[in-house]
Amino acid sequence: MKITFELNGALTTVDSPPLARFLDVLRDTLGLTATKEGCGEGECGTCSILVDGEVVNACLLPAIQVFGRSVETLESLSDPAGPLSKLQESLLATDGAQCGICTPGMVMAGTAFLRQLKATGAQPCDRSIRQAIAGNLCRCTGYSKIIEGIKMAAAQGTPQESAHD
Repeated sequence: MKITFELNGALTTVDSPPLARFLDVLRDTLGLTATKEGCGEGECGTCSILVDGEVVNACLLPAIQVFGRSVETLESLSDPAGPLSKLQESLLATDGAQCGICTPGMVMAGTAFLRQLKATGAQPCDRSIRQAIAGNLCRCTGYSKIIEGIKMAAAQGTPQESAHD
């Protein structure tokens, strides 16, 4: 089945079984490997992407459900050869990205959170950050370094801007 959607700002059409896991479509069909598989059951958040701006587990998402929608993956936040986003730089600076397994999902959840802050003018607090990343499991940092990195990025401005802008 032909499924058309916006992927990282570009109109995209894939030929996929409608019930294929969207995670597999991203990685195997489209070659976008920044989205990782952790548990495959929607429990860990490693495969988090944004669909119409909302955090979604790609391992639970049937491909047909992205038809006509806007999808963002980690690849949308920075060019592989270019600078990282402010959030990515902040997570590195605070050691919020240690083993890297949860990092793609944390970055996507953090990006959605930072965009919400910008839209509402709210200020981040530990509690609101914890709520925003609640669907993502990390076994390395104890979350404090991730929270610190998200706060640092919030203080620096728009999440998708390069840290060098």
